[in-house]
Amino acid sequence: MFLSRIQSILFKKGVFLMGKFENKVIIVTGAAGGIGKVTAKKFADEGAKLALVDLNLEAVQQVIVDLGLDETRAIALQANVAKEEEVKAYVDATVLKFGQIDGFFNNAGIEGTTKQIEDYPIETFDLVYNVNIKGAFLGLKYVLPVLKKQGFGAVVNTASGAGLTASPGMVGYIMSKHALIGITRVAALEAAPFGIRVNAVAPGIINTRMMRQIEENTLPGQGEAATKAFASAVPMGRYGEAEEVANVVSFLL
Repeated sequence: MFLSRIQSILFKKGVFLMGKFENKVIIVTGAAGGIGKVTAKKFADEGAKLALVDLNLEAVQQVIVDLGLDETRAIALQANVAKEEEVKAYVDATVLKFGQIDGFFNNAGIEGTTKQIEDYPIETFDLVYNVNIKGAFLGLKYVLPVLKKQGFGAVVNTASGAGLTASPGMVGYIMSKHALIGITRVAALEAAPFGIRVNAVAPGIINTRMMRQIEENTLPGQGEAATKAFASAVPMGRYGEAEEVANVVSFLL
């Protein structure tokens, strides 16, 4: 906040500060969701040009409106990240629009449901796998060749603290985030010789719509009790905020 005030004062005095993402092209998937939207704002505030991808086109178009960006700074792209042709299309559209890709926030994901393994619907398992694992894999499959050809770029995958531990009743989500950490490690080794960095963030309990759904799945109709229960498991005694994740993603890109 202090830095923002200083920047505002300098701007008013005619001292124009270039953002660290000035003229950089960043793809964000899941851009209409909690972390995606807030991170997109972080990039926009730092001068980036954005390719914002989401299954919900109207929602991601609204993000662009909310960020106050025009067509020279942002493009809204609809895609089901689990479908190869649609992933290829959003990558191709980004390059066609902006000429390059500097950063890729491979963020799209879903939580699934909360049930014991024996009761977990196979349809939900497949859906979580397709979005969280296959979707992230396909993003890398089509973005990395662009970055390698350029000889520069960076990727951040959204994993989760759930990829480092386990919770009963969340087999689909836990499985997917463990797998995503493995994919990230492989991608990092393959991309490093080309000067490309691949990292993952592993957020804990973050105050977003996804957590509202997890709370409801865990303790139906008892939102306040669920929030207290989850927050009590956090050493700081509170949920993290999407802005805190956005700061880490920005640093890594």
